[in-house]
Amino acid sequence: MATADTPDSQAKDLKDEQPETQNNDTIEAEAAPAAEAEATEAPAAEAEASTEEANAAVAVAEKPESELTMADLLDEYLPSKILRRGEIIDGKVMSRKPEGMLVDIGYKSEGFVPTKEMRSLAPEALDELTVGDEIIAYVVNPEGSEGSSILSIDRARGEQGWRVLEKAMDGDETCKGVITGSNRGGAVVESEGVQGFVPLSQLVGPARELYVPGGEPPKEGFIGMEIEFKIIELNRRRNRAIFSERAALQQWKQVQKLRLVQELAEGQIRKGRVAGVSNFGAFVDLGGADGLIHISELSWEPIKSPEEVVTVGEEIDVYVLRVDRENLKIALSLRRLQPEPWDEIETKFSVGQTVDGTVTKLANFGAFARIDRGIEGLIHISELAHQVIKHPRDVVNEGDELQLKIIRIEPERRRLGLSLKQTLDPDDAPADDSSGESLDGSDFGDIFEESE
Repeated sequence: MATADTPDSQAKDLKDEQPETQNNDTIEAEAAPAAEAEATEAPAAEAEASTEEANAAVAVAEKPESELTMADLLDEYLPSKILRRGEIIDGKVMSRKPEGMLVDIGYKSEGFVPTKEMRSLAPEALDELTVGDEIIAYVVNPEGSEGSSILSIDRARGEQGWRVLEKAMDGDETCKGVITGSNRGGAVVESEGVQGFVPLSQLVGPARELYVPGGEPPKEGFIGMEIEFKIIELNRRRNRAIFSERAALQQWKQVQKLRLVQELAEGQIRKGRVAGVSNFGAFVDLGGADGLIHISELSWEPIKSPEEVVTVGEEIDVYVLRVDRENLKIALSLRRLQPEPWDEIETKFSVGQTVDGTVTKLANFGAFARIDRGIEGLIHISELAHQVIKHPRDVVNEGDELQLKIIRIEPERRRLGLSLKQTLDPDDAPADDSSGESLDGSDFGDIFEESE
């Protein structure tokens, strides 16, 4: 049976608990001085270290200038920089020796370029290096506790090339490079130690002619060819360089055109080379700048295509028709080098003369025929046959070769009246030809007006 606790038993329990409490208090009391001592020692150590550094700095500062060593000066004035392997740094040549070159790189110790790390330099370029010349070097081994940093010019050439190309791109300048290979998309070009790419659409001139599409090997002379180009894209981080030979050529032509339009004068005769043809004319290279011969200025005779008169690559003389200096446009003419046919018509032909002609065009009111270079006349429908006809095609067709009689000449108005029926035998005409009315030369005025 459970009994309640008596005062005596409670007192006994209290006595049993007292030693445990005393033991805990004793441990805490013993630990406190140790913690305080430890806390006191840490700041003391830090203070001591700071004091040593301060004393060292004061010692250098308090030294007389005559007692300062080179090490003291370097420690005081040179910034604390960390040199890392693979870094590209600038330096100045301090001295040259057979085993290498000593370089000032702005650190406590100098840099040293062994001879084997300068093999990319041409002998001439190596001989031209003098004390004070700036170079770009690659860090092979950073500086240690002793000795100089080991550097390499060979490994830094690529980086130097990127810098040269970046400068050219920023200045909108052209660069030169050598074709080292090709693929389906274009040509691989090396410039300043950087390998770039020229897309096929940007490849022009001799290089384009020697390129073989479809991934086939290029023609002889393609590899190793030097080209001039402009930089379209440059990304050092992605190792990406895109060049354009076309852009360089266009820039060069623009400069030449600016010069040429100042020199050219209307009425001059210049030599040029046919650079290209289109359906509206021919382009002629006058020495760096192109001028246009419109199809109407290629010949006094009507032509359907410029290729009937000129061919690409042909050397020709041209007449300077107009020069637009504001828009840099040059209009040329080929036919103006020859006399205009109408100026000589009266010396070659006369009214009543029978000539050979070719039908060039049919109209409701008659047919046009060419009797000489650049000279066409009208055969009115009433002058095509002795009988009445409804349309010229009833008698003639385009391309027919005919004998015609000249019934009218007007050089000033560039008009010529012709007759076919007056060269035909009237006996061959049908019986009802008497109803037809003939027009003499004086009645063609309105007809010519209508044809125009």
